[in-house]
Amino acid sequence: MSEAEIESEGKTYQIKLKGHLEESWADWFDGLTFILESDGTTTLTGEVIDQAALHGLLKKIRDLGLPLLSVNYLGAGKTDISDIRK
Repeated sequence: MSEAEIESEGKTYQIKLKGHLEESWADWFDGLTFILESDGTTTLTGEVIDQAALHGLLKKIRDLGLPLLSVNYLGAGKTDISDIRK
């Protein structure tokens, strides 16, 4: 696999927010998986095509006024959500 092919693959991120987002916001976040945690936080997980898309997601979070707790890079390509939660 060439470097260009690696660059074009989506990268999986996990974004943790303080507070719970309603499911109605799911479309606004480009298909990221929502997990409403028992500690009152929301975890968004999914593939982001590039850094510009990641910054776009972070801008949406800022615009909602929700405190950002963390952004974690989980790896390139598709990741099984069940593996992330272990």
